[in-house]
Amino acid sequence: MTTTRTTTRTDPMSQTPGETTERTTERTAPASDTPPDAERLRRWRMVLGADSADSTGRTLTGQDAAMDGALDALYGGGAGKKPNGRGTGGRSAGLGASAPSVARWLGDIRTYFPSSVVQVMQRDAIDRLGLSALLLEPEMLEAVEPDVHLVGTLLSLDKAMPETTKETARAVVRKVVEDLERRLESRTRATLTGALDRSARISRPRHRDIDWDRTIRANLKNYLTLPAPDAATTAGSTGATGTVVPERLIGYGRSSRSAKKDIVLCVDQSGSMAASVVYASVFGAVLASMRTLSTRLVVFDTAVVDLTDQLDDPVDVLFGTQLGGGTDINRALAYCQSRITRPADTVVVLISDLYEGGIRDEMLKRVAAMKASGVQFVTLLALSDEGAPAYDHEHAAALGALGAPAFACTPDLFPDVMAAAIEKRPLPIPDKEYQP
Repeated sequence: MTTTRTTTRTDPMSQTPGETTERTTERTAPASDTPPDAERLRRWRMVLGADSADSTGRTLTGQDAAMDGALDALYGGGAGKKPNGRGTGGRSAGLGASAPSVARWLGDIRTYFPSSVVQVMQRDAIDRLGLSALLLEPEMLEAVEPDVHLVGTLLSLDKAMPETTKETARAVVRKVVEDLERRLESRTRATLTGALDRSARISRPRHRDIDWDRTIRANLKNYLTLPAPDAATTAGSTGATGTVVPERLIGYGRSSRSAKKDIVLCVDQSGSMAASVVYASVFGAVLASMRTLSTRLVVFDTAVVDLTDQLDDPVDVLFGTQLGGGTDINRALAYCQSRITRPADTVVVLISDLYEGGIRDEMLKRVAAMKASGVQFVTLLALSDEGAPAYDHEHAAALGALGAPAFACTPDLFPDVMAAAIEKRPLPIPDKEYQP
């Protein structure tokens, strides 16, 4: 039984029966024309692969056979052979190091499967079959479905990429970056703008600057019950009214052209942090576009590179990184610390799996010193949607003991984390399983 197919990818046959039937009725006979038992066997045959052919008694034809061949080229036992088996139900297919062969396969899976499944299969093909080198060919890049993981792979291949491929690679990266910006920018701006306004509250606001919700909550202790006028004493009336006496007004400070907060993004560019580097670059560009924030982006391995002057174009930022190599968190934090001029108004975000190759004790001393000076320090073990990351538990626990808890953060949660840091309130740590 080919169990790999049901554990390493999102198999279309594992979706609900309605979804699968809707997708396949255009290619095969309508479900109503297929006996229930035969349809069930067909589905099991598609899920389990060629090894189940004898037991299910099903022979695949048409589009079913083509889908089965595309799946087996990646997940079957014939890796290293050229794809075939279209329309035959044969399972000797595979993917070899042939650009035309792989390009055809990429076209096939985009025809048969939804985009989310295509991205998973592409990632599996790169990881399982070592097809990274083929991405250096423009024809291949034009055939793939762009996503964050593909961008990470392209960045790791940047130094080996021929000039004929670089423009195509930049186009692929730009498409992913623009999609991420559309998805993340508006909510990030709205969330952080609100946090910046709240952090600038004043106690003697002008009338139009009063935050009425906070003012009422702060003065509920001054609630007075007043007797109702005689005319209001009618059937169903309680006969009394109440009011809040606002002894203390809370309001927003007037907006200023100067930056209210300084943000320092310190990003580990070791190979395991590829997706985090992509998201951090996009968020860095969004934050840099907000006048009320002064944003600095620093990437590091054993060396430290300040990419702040490239934040107007996150694609330039990404191609300015160099994925791979060692890690020296202490050196990176030393650089960031030297650039802090307003500690009480600064948020430092360290994005790293904390596998430190530098001086551990010095790293912890720097974090403690920054926090003691008033810096809000945030440690993200990952900034991605890949689930629980691998990280150095000892270093994470040590940072937690300093009051800088380390946790994984999804892109959707990042604006809330930044808002909490700006307002100096507890961070919204998503789940205990992400903590050391």
